[in-house]
Amino acid sequence: MINAEQLIVLLGLSNIEIERVELTDKKTLYIYVKSLKDGCHCHRCGKPIDHYYGLGQEIKLRHLPIFGYKTYIIMRSKRYQCQACDDQPTTSQQMDWYTPKSAFTKAYEQNILLSLINSTLQDVSRQHEIGPEAIEGILDRNLQSTVNWETIKSLEVIGVDEISLKKGHRNFITIVSAQVQDEVMLLGVLPDRTKATVKNFFLSIPKNLRKTVKAVCSDLYQGFIGAAKEAFGRHVAVCADRFHVAKLYREGLDSLRKKEIKRLKQELSEAEYKSLDKILWLLRKPFDEVTADERRILNRLFHYSPKLRQAYDLCEAFTSIYNASLSKGQGKRKMKGWMQRVVNSGLTCFNCFLKTLETHMEEITNYFIDRRTSGFVEGLNNKIKVLKRRCYGITNLGRLFQRVWLDLQGYARFT
Repeated sequence: MINAEQLIVLLGLSNIEIERVELTDKKTLYIYVKSLKDGCHCHRCGKPIDHYYGLGQEIKLRHLPIFGYKTYIIMRSKRYQCQACDDQPTTSQQMDWYTPKSAFTKAYEQNILLSLINSTLQDVSRQHEIGPEAIEGILDRNLQSTVNWETIKSLEVIGVDEISLKKGHRNFITIVSAQVQDEVMLLGVLPDRTKATVKNFFLSIPKNLRKTVKAVCSDLYQGFIGAAKEAFGRHVAVCADRFHVAKLYREGLDSLRKKEIKRLKQELSEAEYKSLDKILWLLRKPFDEVTADERRILNRLFHYSPKLRQAYDLCEAFTSIYNASLSKGQGKRKMKGWMQRVVNSGLTCFNCFLKTLETHMEEITNYFIDRRTSGFVEGLNNKIKVLKRRCYGITNLGRLFQRVWLDLQGYARFT
């Protein structure tokens, strides 16, 4: 048998004494307790008071289950009268293990928040037999819907990118995150992706934290780049993500491939054309990972299309620049040399990329300073997309911030 002292240890609640325990046939425990704490603070003047005035109304709080039994803590709070205030108001004593006006203990609320990580309101609601509105109330009591700057000591690298709340509707929002050592943290969920909105958010970062920012990683969207430059100035490197850049110059190769394959389909025999199998993926595969058989297919393609060989070699050359251990100045010179090679080749498939490279040379070559990418940003975006699908969409930005923050840092905070 478990005695009262052992039961208090199981409950994990302080300053209480158990009066009685009732067990119902529905596997529910009602544990009646009374406070062993004396005094409280006046709700009006804030002074400590100890003039006892009786007991308040009975409150019923859902607590963590014990041995599979749904558990409720039932108590009547002590009331004290303030002798310092003119009309001598009374104040109910409150214990540190529950929040006023909540139907749950703090321990139970933390358990709900842990259950919400990588889950949905509906699933947790069914699992714990409480309403979704009650779970939303737990979220609001325990989590902020915007970042709390006081909890952050430094910001090393900031990442910014957009996602769409509804697929196909182009209602973009901006996700601002940070990477400090190996930890990724959510900083903001902004209602749009305009330069003004992003810049205002950057300027809202406390000055002491803005000084700790070393780099801002982004794609090549001018709104993000312009906002970062104006908000942080020259001492922060704005880095264009390497993989967004790679996507652009490989789009040039892909556009030429489509034209050449269409031409070859008309000019070659059916057997010759079929021998050019899996060309799309072979052209995208890193050259050092291409097998001997695959290399023979590529060589056959390049025999029929010398232009594709030129474009393929230029793509591999640009990738080798990224892979080389270069300073920013060396990287810039290499890229300008590559641009001249493209011009000399007579190929037009890279024209759009050449304009982008010329416009954003500084942001692109900032990669060579510390070889930073937006990998952590893309990882967070994928996590948010999974969260949206799991929850069948989240349109409230404050609620989206809470759920993303909980998925990222909930275990560290509430375990």
